[in-house]
Amino acid sequence: MSTPGLRQPPAVEAYGGGGFLVEGARFQGSVLILDDVARHWPVAALADLTPPDLDAAIAAGPGLVEFVLLGAGQTMLPAPKAVRVALQDVGIGLEVMDTVAAVRVYNMLAQDGRRVAAALIAV
Repeated sequence: MSTPGLRQPPAVEAYGGGGFLVEGARFQGSVLILDDVARHWPVAALADLTPPDLDAAIAAGPGLVEFVLLGAGQTMLPAPKAVRVALQDVGIGLEVMDTVAAVRVYNMLAQDGRRVAAALIAV
């Protein structure tokens, strides 16, 4: 039984094969974890990422999201400028790394209670 108000961020248990295993649930394709809820995320490649793809994090604002941890796929590349600006404009940080590293960092930060959103492009 969970305690009301106590955060229970989901752990990413596995990745690969074009998806993720999050708390026992398989997500085929990319995944967005926000407000301790994992959901399918339609972004398949970093080049396709636009500000509307992060509307949920932007709407949540810095009170709920300190920063977005973006798993960029197989290799780390900068996020599109429009995405960086959209997050910066509302006071949300952005950290970009390859998806494998992003999964490890997300799991550590979530365990520490950090208010991080994970936007993970499938590998």
